[in-house]
Amino acid sequence: MTVATTVPSPRQRIAAIATIALLVAFVALTIVNAGVDLQRSIIAGPLLLVAIAAGWYAITRAGTRKKIAVIVCLVAVVGIVMLGFFGGFWAAVFTLARVVCLALAAVLGPASLGRDVRSLKAAPVPGEPVPAARRGVLIINPRSGNGKAARVGLEQACREREIDVIYLEDGSDLRQLAVDALDRGADVIGMAGGDGSQALVASVAAERGVAMVVVPAGTRNHLAMDLGLDRDDVVGALDAYDEAVQRPMDLADVNGQVFVNNVSMGLYAAIVRSPEYRDAKVDTTVSALQEALAPGTPPFDLRYAEPDGTGHEGAHLIQVSNNAYGQTLDGLTSRPRLDAHELQVIAVEFSNDKGVASLIADLAAAHPERNPAYHAWTASTFEVTSSAPIDVGLDGEARAMDPPLRFSIRDRPARVRLPTTAIGYSPAGRSLDWRSAIKGVIRVATGHAVPIDPTGE
Repeated sequence: MTVATTVPSPRQRIAAIATIALLVAFVALTIVNAGVDLQRSIIAGPLLLVAIAAGWYAITRAGTRKKIAVIVCLVAVVGIVMLGFFGGFWAAVFTLARVVCLALAAVLGPASLGRDVRSLKAAPVPGEPVPAARRGVLIINPRSGNGKAARVGLEQACREREIDVIYLEDGSDLRQLAVDALDRGADVIGMAGGDGSQALVASVAAERGVAMVVVPAGTRNHLAMDLGLDRDDVVGALDAYDEAVQRPMDLADVNGQVFVNNVSMGLYAAIVRSPEYRDAKVDTTVSALQEALAPGTPPFDLRYAEPDGTGHEGAHLIQVSNNAYGQTLDGLTSRPRLDAHELQVIAVEFSNDKGVASLIADLAAAHPERNPAYHAWTASTFEVTSSAPIDVGLDGEARAMDPPLRFSIRDRPARVRLPTTAIGYSPAGRSLDWRSAIKGVIRVATGHAVPIDPTGE
């Protein structure tokens, strides 16, 4: 899935050179401004850091998080400008000049690296080119995403593209619907619904050797994000039935049940079972700790062993994911790739109440691995046992499963089609820390490419 290394375009090189010049100008103006008004310069420092981080984040993201980042950036910029104006004429001039330098650098920097959403959509999507479907079928769950398919006119869009539509009605057997569609001659099958439904259709498609299309019509659509789809463009996902690119996607298994994202046990499983879960503002299992953990919460009866053989008799949380999550500015929110053929295990067990606050702080810093209560590793198989049925959140759906729970990656992956205009990478797959970003801009400015590595390295 690595983009081939090519010479940067003249436009990218100009953007990179301009970014470097703007950053140099910003530093020079900051030094001069400090001489004019040291006190206000010190106060403005944290606001500048917030503006830089939020601006970069907004440029390289889409959807709700992009909007939030834009708001945060604007608030920080307004604060900086207000400080400048209160400092007199020259302080205001220097402040405005610095803000302009940062704003332009925040736009040109990601563009020079080709990692902003617009550039990625215009670039070739990694994968195997495949011809248009001869007979495409889309199964729609009309209840997913609070009726998202109906709101965006998905059925009409399918008719315009000559894609057959099958509705998942109450009491219908989704697996049988998929099997019947393939028996009638469908050569590409898609699912418009939540990730649990995507997993089931993917398993049928893999068994039959047929490619599938993921249409993000669910509530959170984590799978679509990790595949590099634009979750806000539901209808646009149908372009995968036309000439498209195809990639393998691993399918994970727990006791014969397939999952494409993760299975969570412990605290998050309890959240999934609660009536308020659909409105919970959490993006990953680990982030749920910030709302779910209370002082004195005992570990759950979840027994497992680490790779070195160290046994554990309990845990507050265990998450087993289909491939590993990568680190971005907002923590463990997406997987750089879905074809590494491995599980990631995250286990959390606290020895005291102070450990809860400590882990939450490490989560906020996007470095949970520093915490002694947090353990993460990759494996080909994993097992959890208990003295009673285990409550789990399987791709976000609550259920109870009899122990032991045996996890693995299925031998046969699914083949997923993506539109040629897709983003192509998850946030973790295209993310760079600030050091790597600066190095990347310098490389592009000197005529060297910075390929996007889906492992996030």
